[in-house]
Amino acid sequence: MIPDLQSSILCDDVRQERNGKFMLIGLFDAIGAQSLPVRYPRLFMVTRWCSGEGRFIQKTRILKPDQSSVLVEGKEIPVKLPSPEATATNVEVFVNVSFEEEGTHWIEIILGGDLKLRYPLRVTKIKQNKAPPSGPDMPEIQP
Repeated sequence: MIPDLQSSILCDDVRQERNGKFMLIGLFDAIGAQSLPVRYPRLFMVTRWCSGEGRFIQKTRILKPDQSSVLVEGKEIPVKLPSPEATATNVEVFVNVSFEEEGTHWIEIILGGDLKLRYPLRVTKIKQNKAPPSGPDMPEIQP
């Protein structure tokens, strides 16, 4: 039985407690930079699958604003669900991702070759005469 994608979250860091719970740090949907290109040192993708049974392969990729060129593509990650009541949480890290252009990039989550979810990641240039916004929507980055 093909699982449902319960969630897909982009964040700055992920930690796992001894009891198995995940702590997601710095959730965001946009990147602001004073100049481009900007290199994002670490970008974590957390996905959670449920209501399925069997073994599957997940792949994540980030598309450029033209919606067809691949900026970065993750490795194939196994999704193992022994029963429909089980869940599978995958954590993937992308290192030194360089965003060359301003605009809406697209996150794609693929399972077994089928696109399951696609959502935007905005990359914007911040005017240098203003302090960069802070908060969950605008993570701190180093150009």
